[in-house]
Amino acid sequence: MMIETEDTPNPATLKFLPGCDVTGARPSVDFAEAGLVAGRSALADALFGLGEIKRVFLGSDFVSVTKADAADWATLRPRILITLTDFFKSGVPALAGEIAAPEADIAPEDAEIVAQVKELLDTRVRPAVASDGGDIVFRGYREGVVYLSMQGACSGCPSSRATLRHGVENMLRHYVPEVTAVEAVEE
Repeated sequence: MMIETEDTPNPATLKFLPGCDVTGARPSVDFAEAGLVAGRSALADALFGLGEIKRVFLGSDFVSVTKADAADWATLRPRILITLTDFFKSGVPALAGEIAAPEADIAPEDAEIVAQVKELLDTRVRPAVASDGGDIVFRGYREGVVYLSMQGACSGCPSSRATLRHGVENMLRHYVPEVTAVEAVEE
């Protein structure tokens, strides 16, 4: 099995492309720390078991791994590649059971605006963010403000705030005039 590795805009995160489904049609899952895995993902458990791993993000066809500050990619990358290769050869699913994303509480009068925002996020923003090893998730809308969370390589990335402000906010305000601002939601 050949697993490709890509750098991301976040120097602490690498994107690994195993050439197969990771979560498939299921939603991406962000494990911000080892304690949040709790049997939900054998793959995330295996990666956190290496130590020196701060965050694991599972996308539909990629895995983003964020290293601890003191860790060195030169020694950690080969260990991650071996772990990923062994895991995907085992045939064990990356996710155990259903992992549902929390639903945002949306006022009925905002349903049309929210649908427009979600459509723009899904078609214009998420593909670009996924190419950098992360995801952007809609968390809510209230009084003109869209609440989003950055996941994977994008979480904690030095340029993520600029991406939200100058990229996502400007685009949403252009296409959906009811949107006045975008706020990051930390998970």
